[in-house]
Amino acid sequence: MTDEQRITIDVDGTPVSGVATRPTDAAATIVVAHGAGAGMEHPFMSGFTRAMDALGFATLRFNFPYREAGRRFPDRPPVAIATWRAAMDAAAARAAAAGSPGEPIWASGKSFGGRMASMAVADGMPATGLVHLGYPLHPPGRPEKARDEHLVGLTVPMLFLQGRNDPFAIPNEQLDELVARIGPTATLHWVENANHSFEVKGAKRPAAEVGASLADPVAAFLAAHTRAG
Repeated sequence: MTDEQRITIDVDGTPVSGVATRPTDAAATIVVAHGAGAGMEHPFMSGFTRAMDALGFATLRFNFPYREAGRRFPDRPPVAIATWRAAMDAAAARAAAAGSPGEPIWASGKSFGGRMASMAVADGMPATGLVHLGYPLHPPGRPEKARDEHLVGLTVPMLFLQGRNDPFAIPNEQLDELVARIGPTATLHWVENANHSFEVKGAKRPAAEVGASLADPVAAFLAAHTRAG
């Protein structure tokens, strides 16, 4: 594994922490945001980014300001979107400093972090594509409250990795239909028997191992679209 480097990202005058890695000859960078209930140091996050690094991708994971300040309630979308823009700019600057200006920069996130990434792209933030690690399509038990308005019409490649038993995506057919509406730029990969944290009942694994297990399908998707681009 490449050595991790701690960095500080400026979000309109508010500093937040980040952790970056860069393997030799990185194929692309993937920037990864945490979910609503845990910061960038959660083992799921570090397990996923370290596995992506081992597969040849530069990574940058970061905290939103609320987590940096020790607050529990997530930032409102304008702050989260500004944080995403700053993190993507930091990733692009790191790639340029390493001699790879114009390198593909992907935006990814667990639940809330991925949703905010997609809202940032809908708001005009440049990104090669989006990777959702458990998209929170609606509050559990409230499928009528779908959070999908901004997704239809996005033209960047999108990968949805989703657990079949994720209460944020039950009934599963609702996400199937959304991906169909988005069109051929969107790909849906169901993880059988997995919940919102990608845990499988009866097959307990450390959170870092669970996060790492998602790296192979994500790397394959990024590699295919990097070649296509």
